[in-house]
Amino acid sequence: MIELTRLNGKAMVLNSDLIKTAEASPDTMLTLINGEKLIVREALAEVVERVLFYRARLLAAVAQRLGEKDDIRRVAALSSLDLAGSESGQDIQGN
Repeated sequence: MIELTRLNGKAMVLNSDLIKTAEASPDTMLTLINGEKLIVREALAEVVERVLFYRARLLAAVAQRLGEKDDIRRVAALSSLDLAGSESGQDIQGN
């Protein structure tokens, strides 16, 4: 789930798996898999960053629960994901 802001300023949490398309026109419009459209205050690049960060955290959590010899750890390492489970808002590479 990612936190976004509606145009009226109210925060909302969205299941990022429901996003079908995202476009900037000039506001960021998200089209969900059910056809619903949401307009949010965040820039398109910020929405993408939040989705990627959320998915990286999920992958890191799975990798931490598995043993070091499991394939998921190797895949995560190849993808340069932060397996430390950082919650500090750093980007995916830990910068």
